[in-house]
Parts: sequence; structure tokens; C-alpha cells
Amino acid sequence: MEAVLLGMVLMLSIFLGFELISKVPATLHTPLMSGSNAISGITLVGALMSASMGVEMFANILGCIAVAAATINVVGGYLVTHRMLGMFKRKTTDGKAGVRR
Repeated sequence: MEAVLLGMVLMLSIFLGFELISKVPATLHTPLMSGSNAISGITLVGALMSASMGVEMFANILGCIAVAAATINVVGGYLVTHRMLGMFKRKTTDGKAGVRR
């Protein structure tokens, strides 16, 4: 019964997340991505805890996979955010990027 309840929560969160993200205007995607990177950092901490607390070998393997996936998500998210923010910098006459004022 607990697995059914957890599955329903997962399906509801997927639907709610899709509906919320689809309503966000394009100008807010960069701040939203930065916020989701912070949430992914919390996920990484949870994955580390789950990898270290596993009693069974299967739990340890799943924890290590979760740590790897969360790390890729956090690093990739910050790289994409940095690149997106770099698109808003004005090029100066010497070819270096300057700050738009």
C-alpha cells in the first residue's frame, strides 16, 4: 500500500511540475534555473546520506547512482546558468566582455 501511495505522490509531483514550468515566461527561466540548482544541491546531500546509510548492497548501488546523477545535474545546471548570464554581457571594443550598465 505504501508503494501505491508513493507512486501517486510521484505522479502528482510530475504533473504539477510540468504545469508550473510550462506557465513560466522565458525571461524568468534563468532565475528559475538558479533556484532549481539550489534544490538539486539539497538532493545531492540526500543522495549522499542514502548512499552512506544503506544496509544492503543494492541500496548502496542506488545511492551511488543518485549521487552521480545529482552531481551531474548540479554542475550542468550551474554551467548552463553561467553561459546564459554571459549572453547578457556587452562586448567592449577590445573584444572582452564588459558589464552592461
